[in-house]
Amino acid sequence: MLVVGQIGKPHGIRGEVSVVVRTDEPEERFTTGSVFITEVPRDRRVSAGPAAAPTPGAQWEVPKQLVLEQIRWHQGRGIALFEGIYDRNLAEAMRGVYLQVDSADLAPPEDPEEFHDYQLVGLRVESVDGTALGTVQRIEHAPSSDLIVLARTGGGTALIPFVTVMVPTVDIAGGRVIVDLPEGLLDL
Repeated sequence: MLVVGQIGKPHGIRGEVSVVVRTDEPEERFTTGSVFITEVPRDRRVSAGPAAAPTPGAQWEVPKQLVLEQIRWHQGRGIALFEGIYDRNLAEAMRGVYLQVDSADLAPPEDPEEFHDYQLVGLRVESVDGTALGTVQRIEHAPSSDLIVLARTGGGTALIPFVTVMVPTVDIAGGRVIVDLPEGLLDL
């Protein structure tokens, strides 16, 4: 599964929610009728219980799938309405839920220098001299450039700007990313 978004806070009283986008192609992933597989974060209980249930006294749980009914874009975030989520209490109960798609359904990028996040997660990270530095934990999409979150071999994490000068080689088939980092970058 590939996480393409996360539901944020409710927007208004009719069930709309903000969506934090975690994909490079939001216009392709978030279209009317798109189906998302939901995942409730392990560190948070999302089910709101009786207060959010459509009928008083009933338990309500996050659906296994959500269908996007409509979306509009505002300041880099989507404001979405999902089928069956039509009031603020249900929208609030959805806060924090991850929206996923099956990575097998995704076409490979057309540009050979472009990668899906899921293709990089778990790859070994090595310096140009072959020193093992750790593995790719995830990719952070920052405004200035994407960042590799490195799970360091000795413990802890570090951020590596995902730019050609610092990441000259991505070898998906070989299971590795080769980096050429300035002195001290991993110590920040």
